[in-house]
Amino acid sequence: MVSDKHFLPDPPADYLPVENPTLSFWHENLHELHDARSTPDLPPTSDVVIIGAGYAGIATAYHLKKGERRNNLSVTVLEARGICSGATGRNGGHLRPDMYGHIPKYIERAGVKAGLEIAEFEVAHLEAIKKLIEKENIDCDFTLTRTVDVWINKTAAIKAREVYDMMSSRNLAYMDDVFFSRSEDAENISGIKGAQACATYTAGTLSPYKLILRLAEILVEEKLVNIQTNTPVTSVTPDPRGGFIITTPRGTTHANKVIYANNAHIAGLLPEYQNAIVPCKGICSHITVPADTRAPLLTNSYIIREDDSTLAYLTPKIDGSIVVGGASSKFKPFPEEWYNNVDDSTLIEPGKDHFDTYMQRFFHGWENTGARVDKIWSGVMGYSFDSNPHIGVLPKKDKPKSKRWWWPFGTTEKDDQFVLAGFNGHGMPVIWLAAKGVAKIVTEGVEFEKTGMPRLFKSTRERIEKSLNSRDGGDIMA
Repeated sequence: MVSDKHFLPDPPADYLPVENPTLSFWHENLHELHDARSTPDLPPTSDVVIIGAGYAGIATAYHLKKGERRNNLSVTVLEARGICSGATGRNGGHLRPDMYGHIPKYIERAGVKAGLEIAEFEVAHLEAIKKLIEKENIDCDFTLTRTVDVWINKTAAIKAREVYDMMSSRNLAYMDDVFFSRSEDAENISGIKGAQACATYTAGTLSPYKLILRLAEILVEEKLVNIQTNTPVTSVTPDPRGGFIITTPRGTTHANKVIYANNAHIAGLLPEYQNAIVPCKGICSHITVPADTRAPLLTNSYIIREDDSTLAYLTPKIDGSIVVGGASSKFKPFPEEWYNNVDDSTLIEPGKDHFDTYMQRFFHGWENTGARVDKIWSGVMGYSFDSNPHIGVLPKKDKPKSKRWWWPFGTTEKDDQFVLAGFNGHGMPVIWLAAKGVAKIVTEGVEFEKTGMPRLFKSTRERIEKSLNSRDGGDIMA
């Protein structure tokens, strides 16, 4: 066991996704476009090449070609594995804004307005995703519900109430949707054994795989985007004639502009992000009950903080099954198992058994249901040094401040490379509108500050340098 939280394993030798990942529940029935290639060969050139065909990459492609301002840009999406095979296709399908959990941290660091920007940006995703699903008639098991935050530890429950009272005292309009229970009511309201406090607010659940594959299908059917799966990008280098040469095992292609939407794997192409966005493994599971058993109906999603502060997220599926993941505190003392690790072909040993009998242990009425884990998998998320994603124009370096900062593209200020990565396992209520903002920068040349994205999300030299000059993992290892 490694007890020193400052012990950091060496970065992976290869940041590319592995070829044999564990099988996610969402991938049991693969879409016919999962391994799609729009053309037999790579296009020789494109106006825009997007690296990554997960939520960020496909959402950006959609906004580029079906956004508010139509254009004639040629767009190619390159994906190392299949569409939505990475973190998006391995999460819990939880469209859950952060109403008060991390917002106080952002307020403390950058002020009320900065924290409010993030909270309201995330809340806006509920309506935005609902409208998208209705507009495109997407069948992705989307449900608007209430999410229930539960604290079983009494000390943590008291602290949670203090945070809620502090946030409410600031007269933030979005907090009107939050209901915080009396401690004596928490167990009955939540249905969680031993609950000392609970809070509820509006959230959504869905199948992330169905959502992203339907968006990809629309782009392919309308011949708006060229998608090339099983085509890992191994390098991006400046073309002396302008633009960039993108190298893959299947050959090269040219791009006038490049969007890095490869999240946890971004440092493989942009080494300067080595400490700013770190690949971190997590685990998620699917729980079912025997066919002849009817378990108590769950309509709410959950965040459950156990007595030892272990946190797990849970979303009920329409068929009555459950997806539950998280429990990072069980394996956090073993950073070699999860930190700077891109191998989602294996489970995390210290945490893989945590969800056995999970429903029986925590939910009233589930004791005799026979609920069991029928599938468990791992995924690789991109965690940022300061808990915020990196979005916008790729920052250019001016004067060297760190010998560790290797900058492959020189110092020329030209808005032809963009980043959309580092979502800290919280991309569902962030990526859609962030991708819309990036598309606006690409097509209209607007400044980041004019996109409506939270100011703390902007990728900057200062944020990158701070991570490179640190001797620990920042918020990731805190």
